[in-house]
This record gives sequence, structure tokens and C-alpha cells, in this order.
Amino acid sequence: MSSDRQKRLCITDTTLRDAHQSLIATRMRTEDMLPLTRAIDKAGFFSVEAWGGATFDSCIRFLNEDPWHRLRTLKEELRHTPIQMLLRGQNLVGYRHYSDDVVDKFVFLSHKNGVDIFRVFDALNDIRNMERPMARVKDTGAHLQGTISYTTSPVHSVSGFVDLARELYSRDCDSICIKDMAGLIMPAVAHELITGIKDEMDILVDLHSHCTSGIAPMAYEAAIEAGIDILDTAMSPFALGTSQPPTESVVASVKGTARDTGIDLLKLREVRNECLKIRNKYEGLFTPVAERVDSDVLIYQLPGGMITNLVSQLQDQDALDKLEAVFDEIPRVREDLGYPPLVTPTSQIVGTQAVFNVLTGGRYKTISNEVKDYVKGLYGKSPGSITTEIQKLIIGNEEVITVRPADLLPPMYEKMKEEATAAGLISKEEDVLTYILYPAIAPSFLKGERTAEPIPVAARKKENSLSLPSSMQVEVDGESFTVRILAIGDQPVEGKTKTQETPKTDIPGGVKSNMQGMVLKILVGRGDRVKAGEPLVVLEAMKMENPITSPRDGVVKDIFVDAGDTVLAGDVLLVVE
Repeated sequence: MSSDRQKRLCITDTTLRDAHQSLIATRMRTEDMLPLTRAIDKAGFFSVEAWGGATFDSCIRFLNEDPWHRLRTLKEELRHTPIQMLLRGQNLVGYRHYSDDVVDKFVFLSHKNGVDIFRVFDALNDIRNMERPMARVKDTGAHLQGTISYTTSPVHSVSGFVDLARELYSRDCDSICIKDMAGLIMPAVAHELITGIKDEMDILVDLHSHCTSGIAPMAYEAAIEAGIDILDTAMSPFALGTSQPPTESVVASVKGTARDTGIDLLKLREVRNECLKIRNKYEGLFTPVAERVDSDVLIYQLPGGMITNLVSQLQDQDALDKLEAVFDEIPRVREDLGYPPLVTPTSQIVGTQAVFNVLTGGRYKTISNEVKDYVKGLYGKSPGSITTEIQKLIIGNEEVITVRPADLLPPMYEKMKEEATAAGLISKEEDVLTYILYPAIAPSFLKGERTAEPIPVAARKKENSLSLPSSMQVEVDGESFTVRILAIGDQPVEGKTKTQETPKTDIPGGVKSNMQGMVLKILVGRGDRVKAGEPLVVLEAMKMENPITSPRDGVVKDIFVDAGDTVLAGDVLLVVE
């Protein structure tokens, strides 16, 4: 079905979500968004992407902000522009599948609090993982944007993506997004895929890409020629690099043509000026890695937000020198796992496993729980096959499921609500969902025990200041401890929020952390008898669960950590004799 390819081009601006997720690890605060939001509302955008993705996690983990409050606050300011969110299918805004009753409640409350357009995707393009949230979005009356997670591999093709678009169309989507999270789509492919969809389906099509490889502006031009309806862009101070093409440039490029957006460039200038103020404040979070063109992304395929987070996480592990080795390992892990598109949560699953493979001195010597679940089929069907050898290495003789993963999950909303209420964590309905989505960090957030991390000062402003370490080793009574430096006087050092004192010496029977992370669970108690390979402690490292197993049969003699503690690589967690 041929559609009119000469109609006005629409713009979805991503500055309030994906742009700062891609460039500054999702650290923009709500208070700084408000003047910008007022300017954005006058621009005439199709929508503004302002919620979902990593914003929920970052709000409670780093900014001590309630993401639901952010949504309501932005909705009050965006009186003429629809708010759009990125919803990870059955994963919602978390990193694993949630039961259907949680999905239902989340979609309902997201719409009630201000979401007008839901961009629903699944990292594996497994439509079974999208069906429930898509049905609930339709029930609310909101705009449903079904999504294709675009990637390249031996098992992906344009015809396959058109087939997926056909499936989304049959489920009553209001629009379809081609989500090119790593900036991989070539101009000719963009043209072929867009025309392939629009020739067959009478539906709005949106192209979302990133400038990481430098190709996105060319792909956008080809998309315009192919009749794309909506393009995702970011205001210039938060554009390019691992972010989207600049809004102003795209609007200007079609000015006076049949595809003119109708957006006033002078109004965009007001928006840009507000962005410049914010850019100034957050300059210390911008990194050269995120802002430069990197054609190697065509090989390792990581999305923009994951690259900046990966750099940050390797810095936390004091292993930034291993970045290139991790980039080299990522394509190998991706092939092992059947070529999943790299978008949350699969980008974290593949990227973190690559980090483990590099930092722990052997491929799959340490395996995250998420990789095990992925190979079991608990995230959905992998696009390509996983070899028997890799399967056995990761999950042994455990069974691989073939049903919709969420079919295996019993209802959990009421149970978790009761648990959170008994703990005194709930003051409003939305708090229950916050607790369900992030049970490790939500309790401290909901109790008001977390603090916002400081915004780093730009390097050029620190030229005359003394460079100080964020931690040091000290010896007390012959025992070595790592002590974090929180502040010198009243000046915080690198945003560290907690001092951790755990032994670093080679204690007989000591079981050490293999990387920095937060203690999520302690699975054993003093006096417990354990076997070699049995999980003892679960660390949350790089948003993934990393089990620390016993190196021997024995008895747990001592435990040096509690749930919620932050530990460094090499810290002794417990003793097994």
C-alpha cells in the first residue's frame, strides 16, 4: 500500500531521555529539565521522549529522585506536546521479565501519571514479550508504537524486519519505530526497509538512530526521501557522538521543501539556549569516548548509553585500560549467544559478560545469572542458534524453555505489595512498582536513606586543584583494609557515598570479590557447610547479578559484608575453611 511520501516530516525530540542517557549516563536532574521543558513545549514536536529507558533506574540509584514525580512534573509543563516513553516489553524499565499483573499495573500507572505514547520493544524482537504490554497500552487509549530492534548479523535481514513490522501492524499499533540503537543502519538499507513497510502497510513509521558510527545523518536523509513520517533527534548541545542527529540541523535541512516540519528555527534557538545552560552545568560528565565518531561500533554494536556506562563501570573497576579488550570480546560473546540485538537488557548481558571474560582471566570463568537465564530461554528466543558446546558451558544440563517466558511467572504484584507495606516502604501506589522493579536499591530510596551523587566538575575547572585519590589502603594491627575517601574538608571526592572496610590480605580460606559491586544477597550463614562451586554471595555489578561461588568444600567461618555494602575488587567477603 503506497502512502503519500510528500507530507510534513514530524520530529520526536529525545533531549530529555535518550540524549542525556547516551552522553552523560542519564544524569540530568529534573530541576534542570524544567526551564528546558517549557521551551520544548513551544517548539511543535510530534512528541518528546522524556521517560523510560534508564531514567527510572538512574533517578533512584544516583539522583535520589522519584521517577514518578519526574513524570508528573514534566506532564504539568508539557501542555501541548505528548510525552513518550521507552518500554522494554515484558521487562518494563528493569532488566528481567515481570509477571503479567505487574505489567498491567505499570502500563496503567504510567499512562495515569503522564505517558501519552508508549514505544514498546523487545531486545530479541520476540513478539511474545511485547504482546501483553501492547494490549494494555491499547486498553488505556494511549498511542502504541510497536518497535523493531534493528541490528545486523548473519541471521537478520530487511525482509525479516518487514515481517516483524507486519506482525506489529496486525496488533493494532498506531505507529512503528525502527530502533537503530547502535547507529548501524546504512542509507540504502534505511530506504529499503522504510519503503518495504510503507508499500505494504498504511502506518506511521519512525526512524531512531545514533551518530556513534557517523552514518545516522546520511541514513536520515535517505529516510526522508523514502517517506519516513517521524525522525528522532536531539537538541544540538546534546546531539551527535553516541546521541541522535541534531534537531536544528534536521529541521533546517527540509525547510522550504515538501517535507518541511513547520517548526520555527527561532523557537528552536530558545530551546538550544536552555540546553547550553544545562550542558555547562554537566560538562564534567561528558567524555571524549561518547562524543567522538567511532566506526568500530559497526563491529561491536553497543548502543550509545551502554558505551558511556561501560566506560564508567570500567573506571569503577579501575580497569579502563581494558576497554579495547572488552570491545574485542563483545562480538564473540554476541555470536556465542545467537546474535541478539544489543539493546537493554541484552546489551548489558553481553557487555557485562564480555567484561567478566576479560577481567577474570578466562572466557566464562565467571558467568552472570542473567547470561544463564538468557541461555535457558528465560528472556525469549534467541535470533540465532546457540551451540550445544556454549549451552553446556553456561547452563550444564539444565533445560531450555520454549514457552513465552512470562507464562512461567506467577502473579507477584500483591505479594510484593504486602512485603513492601510490611517493611514500611509504601506511601503511594507507584512505590510498589518501584520496589518490584528495583528490590535491591528501592528500600533505601523509599526510606529516604539515599543521597544524590554530586555533579563532577569539568576537568578544565580543576586545573588548579590537587588531584586526590578516591581510596587508599591502610594497615591496622597488621591487617590491610581499603578505605574510601569521601571528602577533603567539605568537598566530596568522586561522588563516593560510603566507606567500606573489608580485608584485602590473603586470609586463609578467604573468598574475594572479583570486581567492584554492591552486595545484593548473602546466601549463607556462619557455620554453614558448603560445596565447591556453590553460590555464597551475589554482587550487583554493572547492573547484572554476579554470583561469587565457593572455591572449595568447607564451612563458612566468617562473613565480612552485609547486603547493601559496596565492595572493591580483591576485598575478602567471607572465609570458607
